[in-house]
Amino acid sequence: MESSAAFDKNTVEFVTVAAEYCAYLEQVYDKEPEKVLDVLCKLLPLVYLKATMLPALEPEGLYLEEFVKEADYDEIRSLLAQKLGEYDDYLEVFVEDMKYSDTPVRKCISEDLADIYQALRNFVQSYRSGLDEVMTESVAVCAESFRSYWGQVLTNTLRAVHNVRYQDTFGTDGSYDDTAFYD
Repeated sequence: MESSAAFDKNTVEFVTVAAEYCAYLEQVYDKEPEKVLDVLCKLLPLVYLKATMLPALEPEGLYLEEFVKEADYDEIRSLLAQKLGEYDDYLEVFVEDMKYSDTPVRKCISEDLADIYQALRNFVQSYRSGLDEVMTESVAVCAESFRSYWGQVLTNTLRAVHNVRYQDTFGTDGSYDDTAFYD
């Protein structure tokens, strides 16, 4: 692997955006639901854009530590579920199981955001090791995971977040309708 990929301009920008995403979700407990949705509508497309610009590398199979434990994942998911309340669920059509189902597949925005968080937090923590080999492998693994899993999750979730932000709980003028969350 080229160690310079770890310091590529696009990689550094992705690290910055990924770290911002993780930091925001870790502090969501003191944010109002409308603010969370507003930030996610801006942050998710940026994460997606920066991920598409990562250098094309193939993972070499180097062991990378998993920093996000089940309790961390559950805490993020629970906090988001609490913020979104009844708006957490959405119907998904871009899942493999949909081909074999007569009924829609129910997904949760909070779970999807936590899945993305897990991939990005593990990436950021590995990248922060400062070891060229680990940093480059973390870029390769994150880019591969983006292509195979969380990139699609992100786009599906953004659609659901957009719907809640602009259709269900906010007026057409963008003003927040507080009764929608707390009826």
